[in-house]
Amino acid sequence: MRMPDVRSMCAIGLSGQLGLNGHLPWEGFQGPEYKEDVASFFNKTRGHVLLAGPATARAVPDYERQFMTIVELRSHMHPEETLAKFAGRVVYIGGGPPVWDVYAKFIRHWDITRLPYDGPADRWFNPNWLVAGGKGSMAGA
Repeated sequence: MRMPDVRSMCAIGLSGQLGLNGHLPWEGFQGPEYKEDVASFFNKTRGHVLLAGPATARAVPDYERQFMTIVELRSHMHPEETLAKFAGRVVYIGGGPPVWDVYAKFIRHWDITRLPYDGPADRWFNPNWLVAGGKGSMAGA
């Protein structure tokens, strides 16, 4: 059985910031690097599957939803069973940190953009997620 190609994309601040009060800390910033990051995310995920926590899944604008399959992850969902539904497809694992804590071991490719944000945050990128990849039961299947 073919398994999905599991990837993740995220942007972090200069110190690894990921979130603040349930949103991206730089949400609404109009600098070119912020706009380019958003455009790149939708360009690369278009035509693929996005598995994400509720806040991330609901943040996808209506005009982009038609171009991807979005699944809102819940804690009762088993990662292996959820991923198996998308055999042969490219699956992006969206945040936040609780999602990556569970799915990092299945991610074979991380695409991380470092933005020039150096402000407050209450969610941070965990570098341990990077070394967990490819060790899940689906790797190499």
